[in-house]
Amino acid sequence: MREPRRRFPCRWAQTSFFFCSLSLCVASSIFTCPPSCTCNSSSMEVDCSGRGLTSVPSDIPPDTRILLLLNNRISSLSGGPLSNLTSLHRLDLSNNYLDQLPPQVFGDLLNLTEIRLRNNSIRGVERELLQGLPQLRRLDLSLNFLSLLPSGLFDDLPTLHWLSLRSNRLQSLERMTFEPLGSLENIQLGDNPWECDCNLRDFKHWMEWFSYRGGKIDELQCTLPKELRGRDIRMVPVEMFSYCSQLEDENSGTADRSTPPCTKSSPAHAEPEAGPDCPQKQRYRPASVRRAIGTVIIAGVVCGVVCIMMVVAAAYGCIYASLMAKYHRELKKRQPLMGDAEGEQEEQRQISSVA
Repeated sequence: MREPRRRFPCRWAQTSFFFCSLSLCVASSIFTCPPSCTCNSSSMEVDCSGRGLTSVPSDIPPDTRILLLLNNRISSLSGGPLSNLTSLHRLDLSNNYLDQLPPQVFGDLLNLTEIRLRNNSIRGVERELLQGLPQLRRLDLSLNFLSLLPSGLFDDLPTLHWLSLRSNRLQSLERMTFEPLGSLENIQLGDNPWECDCNLRDFKHWMEWFSYRGGKIDELQCTLPKELRGRDIRMVPVEMFSYCSQLEDENSGTADRSTPPCTKSSPAHAEPEAGPDCPQKQRYRPASVRRAIGTVIIAGVVCGVVCIMMVVAAAYGCIYASLMAKYHRELKKRQPLMGDAEGEQEEQRQISSVA
């Protein structure tokens, strides 16, 4: 009877030892730091910066919240190395060799709030790149080779409030691409070769509206045309884009015709010959900046002259009224009140002579 009593404590000790060892194994697997990185278990941060990595380590703890991979040689994110990091909040891939990004590379990172892709070699992005990131607040795509942003890229980013597209190869942007960003507060667009033509007119209107509601935007200097080089597009008068509507009307009218009125029989560089069925069309060019400034100056001078003339007329009226009042006072002092017609006629003659 005593032997079973002795075996029960032994079995309990073995079971407890088994569960303890299992929990230790699980804990060690969760907080195991990759050998090429340094980790902070309190903030759940994994720092793999400046280690010469060519790919994202595959043994990053799944509960990582901050992952720093900047200053490495990573050239690709294919293979889904980030798919299991569902708790990730901040991802920094700056100063690497990334040239392409898979469409759904961030699709499983629902808690991501910040992405830094600064100073890479990214030449283009897909429309689906940023889908499924409802908590993203900061996005840095500066110092890359982006020349085009696909429509709908920012449609699923309701909380984005900071965006940097500085130092790329952007020449124009579509207004519809940025309209879904209702929470945007700061956007950086400088150091791009902007062409301030009709393709940028609608985006200029969006920038004016963005600045009006309190948004912050850096200087956006024009590279082309030559007349606007170095000027901030927000300071360019709206009249400079008046020819755009004429071009749109002309293009729409041409598109509605079933057959073109004339065709070019000569090489592509030559213009079609003018005729009754093919009139020579005038090329619309943007108005000169000097002419626009001259128009503003002339209008200001004319308005100033008109204002001066109005002031002079008002002063003359005041002086005339005061003289007439003074004359009536003196007339009452010199002559008594007269009821006859001669007095009234004499007074009328004196008034007419003064006037």
